[in-house]
Amino acid sequence: MADAIASTLIDTTTALATLVDKLIALPKGSTTTAPHLYVDLEGTNLSRYGKVSILELLVSAQNHVYLIDIHTLGPLAFSTSGTCGKTFKDVLESTDITNAFWDVRNDSDALFAHYGVSVAGVHDVQLMELATRNYSRKFVLGLGKAIQQDISAPHATKQLWNTIKDEGVRLFAPEQGGSHDVFNERPSREEILKYRVQDVVLLPRLWHRYQRKLTPSWAAKVNVATEERVRESQSAKYQPNGKGKALGPW
Repeated sequence: MADAIASTLIDTTTALATLVDKLIALPKGSTTTAPHLYVDLEGTNLSRYGKVSILELLVSAQNHVYLIDIHTLGPLAFSTSGTCGKTFKDVLESTDITNAFWDVRNDSDALFAHYGVSVAGVHDVQLMELATRNYSRKFVLGLGKAIQQDISAPHATKQLWNTIKDEGVRLFAPEQGGSHDVFNERPSREEILKYRVQDVVLLPRLWHRYQRKLTPSWAAKVNVATEERVRESQSAKYQPNGKGKALGPW
């Protein structure tokens, strides 16, 4: 797999409450320090028009991935309180517990539309990549291309990443004969488990690569554009599959 990081499935309110207590206890972060959490969502037509199946959460301090089963838990995933009295919704809405997404827009759209979660403290790693380029910033980059382009690893390792990606896509992509319903199968297929974990595990590498290259002026532009993406994703006019999404903000 991408890195040797363990993962835990969170599919009960008891396990979720325990996790929330751990997350609330994290020290304060900011947009200039490494994120506490790296987040990715999977689902059917992931947006206000679809469904959320799973939320993948890499907790950097623990070097551990939690797979929060939204399909099983439903709204309880965000309303269950830990002993601290806080919920996972509180975690995602905190400006102190920072989190990183690769293109926050559709994830934010789905979380806000279905569960009333307004994400905060966001680092959008896709915008960080765009800001640190030395060529055209007209179009944003997909995560798969960024992984291949910007993460140093032996050829055999990158081939393994591609294999994991391709096997997952084959199972869920309708154009390849798959179905997004595969994300709701329980227990999950091994190929889907590997696919879920890989992207979120590689996000920290990309964040650190781009953060080292960001100038203060470009970092400020990224922060503004990230906040605008979150606002846009929560607006009535937002189009999750709009053609303009491929264009950068600058």
